[in-house]
Amino acid sequence: MNRRSLPVAAALAATAALLLTACGSGDSPKDNDKIAGADTGESKPPTPPSASASGPADRPTFTFPAGVENQFENWKTGDPAKDAVLQDVSQQVNAVDDAILRGDANSAGVAYYRQGKALLSAQKWIDAWLRDDLTWTGVTRYFQPNVKVADQDTAAVVYCADDSKAFNKNRKTGKVDRSPSGESPFITYSTQLQKNSKGVWQTTDVISKRGDKTCAS
Repeated sequence: MNRRSLPVAAALAATAALLLTACGSGDSPKDNDKIAGADTGESKPPTPPSASASGPADRPTFTFPAGVENQFENWKTGDPAKDAVLQDVSQQVNAVDDAILRGDANSAGVAYYRQGKALLSAQKWIDAWLRDDLTWTGVTRYFQPNVKVADQDTAAVVYCADDSKAFNKNRKTGKVDRSPSGESPFITYSTQLQKNSKGVWQTTDVISKRGDKTCAS
């Protein structure tokens, strides 16, 4: 089965509103997220977007175990400002997965790329998967990013995910659950970002919705 849902901390809102306004919206952890965890063996880094990184050079780096991968497709617009935002959005995705992989709900990497409501929801999300002794294996595809840079310090991004090739895995036994799921594998994410004093675009709000027509079409 594709990665199953866990309880959402807050109600979902319309994804388009955040992108159009680049201002406040409701918060939730990822509606049906993958877990990077108990796999062993040779490790490789997640697929990075080809945009240039913004901000400091001493950014945290994340390495996933063999068999676990995030793919970011068409994650470059050609606009340096937008590409810097997308770079940091992809890194906050990787940071959450890295924290789950290491079993660290208070990860410094997550706090580096997430703040405010988004940080709190990520910590709750990581804790929930750790309590259930679940991880994941396979590939998650991130695609169709839509970016709005409202000003030099504020931006919003809506993007899609496909977890049809990612599967739940029991942390203790290593058993992978590939049974069919009745849920859509497509998820729409809406994020709000603020650039901090170091030049890092930190995610401050996240909304997710599984099966939304934005990504499932």
